[in-house]
Amino acid sequence: MANGLVLGSLIGLIALGYTMVYGIIQLINFAHGEIFMVGAYGGLAALTYLLPAAIANQWYLALPIALVAGAVIAALVAVAAERFAYRPLRDAPRLAPLITALGVSVALQEAVRVFYPDATAALPFPSIFIEGTLEIPVPGGTVPIKYAGILLALVSLALAAGLQVFVDRSRTGRAMRATAQDRDIARLMGIDPDRVIVLTFLIGGALAGVGGVLYGGYLNNINIDMGFQNGIFAFTAAVLGGIGSIRGAVVGGLAIGLVKSLGGQYLPGGTAYDYVWIFVVLIVVLVFRPQGFFGETERVRA
Repeated sequence: MANGLVLGSLIGLIALGYTMVYGIIQLINFAHGEIFMVGAYGGLAALTYLLPAAIANQWYLALPIALVAGAVIAALVAVAAERFAYRPLRDAPRLAPLITALGVSVALQEAVRVFYPDATAALPFPSIFIEGTLEIPVPGGTVPIKYAGILLALVSLALAAGLQVFVDRSRTGRAMRATAQDRDIARLMGIDPDRVIVLTFLIGGALAGVGGVLYGGYLNNINIDMGFQNGIFAFTAAVLGGIGSIRGAVVGGLAIGLVKSLGGQYLPGGTAYDYVWIFVVLIVVLVFRPQGFFGETERVRA
């Protein structure tokens, strides 16, 4: 269960990028999982090639530098994808940007495979936090959870809460909500929709980059396929929680993490069927509540 909460926190953090972009421009950015992956490689590059060994071996110095590097690289890639791949297709039929997003996803994977040294195989990721585990007492024994996992969960939930406050209370957050409701009317009110959309990609990419670095520190290895798998989970979490809802993305992520963890232990088929149970839960929820846990029913005006 503890591992499920850690995984769920990470999925929720990635899902924020999906739900923010969809909420603003109704685009399912399937390349977001690869932006998460690029952030992890950006953090690894900073630790490997930029920091002296004396600094890289001190977690309290290496951790913030790796997080900043991963967030910056991922944010820049996300903004570049918006500017050159998605913006020209903003008014095109929805199928065109969707296919483009899949193309961007494949392009990012292959770019890392070709240009990052030895990226054709999994790469070790240095420890960037206190090593060891915390023993949580439970009936019948204890449950160990790595300190890096606790850090991942706490940072993910804190960033999600901070994003919710930012969107609800800041002037920029109000501009984002206005753009999501009606881009043309927002422009008449003095809001620059292009600026808001770029900022949305920037924030979503930075959060994914932070998640990639923390995930690498938790598992102590990364690979170019990590974005696809976790991206699918994150998209599922966004749909489950109600795509467009920040709170829903986090709750959906936690639900998927728990289903994957507990389903592998207690449901028929074990870990071989944990993916099956995730999508069974998704289907059941969507049958009875198509808008997800916290999504709003769309009203079509005559």
